[in-house]
Amino acid sequence: MTDEQKPQVSVISPISPAFDRVKLLLFQPFDFGKWMLIGFCAWLAVLGRGGFNFNVPLKWKRGLRSADPQVEHIVEFVKDNLPLIIPIVCIIVLAGIVIWVVLLWLSSRGNFMFLDCVACNKAEVKQPWRRFRAQANSLFIFRLVLQLVGPIALLLVVALPLALLWALTRCIEIRAISVVMWLIGSLIFFIFLIALVLVAKFTIDFAVPIMYCTTQSCLAAWRRLWALLTANPGKFALYILFQIVIHMAAGTLLVALACVTCCIAGCIMAIPYIGVVFILPVLVFTRSYSLYYIRQYGPEFDVFSSVAAQSNQ
Repeated sequence: MTDEQKPQVSVISPISPAFDRVKLLLFQPFDFGKWMLIGFCAWLAVLGRGGFNFNVPLKWKRGLRSADPQVEHIVEFVKDNLPLIIPIVCIIVLAGIVIWVVLLWLSSRGNFMFLDCVACNKAEVKQPWRRFRAQANSLFIFRLVLQLVGPIALLLVVALPLALLWALTRCIEIRAISVVMWLIGSLIFFIFLIALVLVAKFTIDFAVPIMYCTTQSCLAAWRRLWALLTANPGKFALYILFQIVIHMAAGTLLVALACVTCCIAGCIMAIPYIGVVFILPVLVFTRSYSLYYIRQYGPEFDVFSSVAAQSNQ
């Protein structure tokens, strides 16, 4: 593709139409029932994206040594009841895996439902749930494999060699070499981790709209997206940087809102489904922004013109 043929792509130009989409979808006119239905689709779309906080309180850390007798009692209890504890732990782990898989499947369905609401300016649940079943199942399988294979590959490619290196340095005095190898291994680890995050990000932001327009599978959509990414690496890098800015601005706005309302807004946002409904304008804006961004690369990536063409048929 020559320079004259390359599309003019900007990370700034999608902002205005994304704001207009928020106003059109949620405020022109304001319809409480429509807002709640779109919020339900958005809630399904974001299921499972959050995480748990595994941080140990500092005060607990400082008091850990003083609690050694209690720790010993716990260890003794575990040893004495190991035949009972192991099945319980296995059941809990299995239940957690099942819940995670179900949430991932629902989220894959929800991504197409929410996209359909934004693209068509409507609030429907049953119709997009049935219509995009095949595409959603393809997305689910892709995300499931990515989230299973990714950590395993990360473990085999980076974590395992680093563990072997650590064991080697415990036996042989090669401090300088070990430091260099640790730095290289850590760099590879973070690059691999960032790559997994970017694949997940681009899947939702761009592969899903391509699947929506073309009714293709997730792998077929990724082949088209990969050609686009490799042809425009700088533009998509700028997109990621601007996405960080957008999320920082949105996060600052929500924190300020929670502070102004004496944490009332923060408590509301912590409630499942209700919290998503509360921040729905932010979610509609971010979804609309990615749609308006990718359509700059050509009409085949324009979700809105695809919807218009289908309605005229």
